[in-house]
Amino acid sequence: MRRITLSFDNGPDPDVTPLVLDVLHERGLRASFFVVGDKLQDHKRRAASERAHIEGHWIGNHTFHHVVPLGLNPDPDVAANEIGRTQSLIGKLAHDDRLFRPFGGGGAIGSHLLSRATLQHLIDGKYTCVLWNVVPGDWDDADGWVERALDQCAKTDWALVVLHDLPTGAMDHLEHFIDAASEGGGTFVQEFPPSCVPLVRGQIVSPVEAYVADAAV
Repeated sequence: MRRITLSFDNGPDPDVTPLVLDVLHERGLRASFFVVGDKLQDHKRRAASERAHIEGHWIGNHTFHHVVPLGLNPDPDVAANEIGRTQSLIGKLAHDDRLFRPFGGGGAIGSHLLSRATLQHLIDGKYTCVLWNVVPGDWDDADGWVERALDQCAKTDWALVVLHDLPTGAMDHLEHFIDAASEGGGTFVQEFPPSCVPLVRGQIVSPVEAYVADAAV
């Protein structure tokens, strides 16, 4: 039976994240939320992440600004500013594996994701790098993403879906996606497919060259 892992990027949002949490609670599902550090500075947004943590969802790091992929940022302090600062804000909400997801810029996977310095920061900080294999573009098509998500999930034995708890209206269809995927034979799990996790607690467990802009490691 196909497995599906849900993840939500770019939050927390004070209105949408609680809506997502309500749906997940009703369905008895747990997911991961990769948060933007800058948003955690707002107490209402942080409260949404605190609720997610309390309810058993995993909280991960999705950079501080979410503006430029780290592999394309020449700032020598980018790792500390984007990853380290966000991790400090996550604080006690952090998963033991120190989950980190790079900014892909529209869901693309490639050498723009990391620089040599940011990869070394992840290794030294014993982070776990979590990528993805299903990106239905909910941020760009709030009403049409469900069919794409179902189609993409059907093409892999274990889908790691990237959705966004943002105020686009897309998450109004989350229940429909979950129900349709379940009816189609999918089983929702919280764990990540190993093929999407090249770095575990600072250890490289699968090739990372394709994700690094300026060097092979």
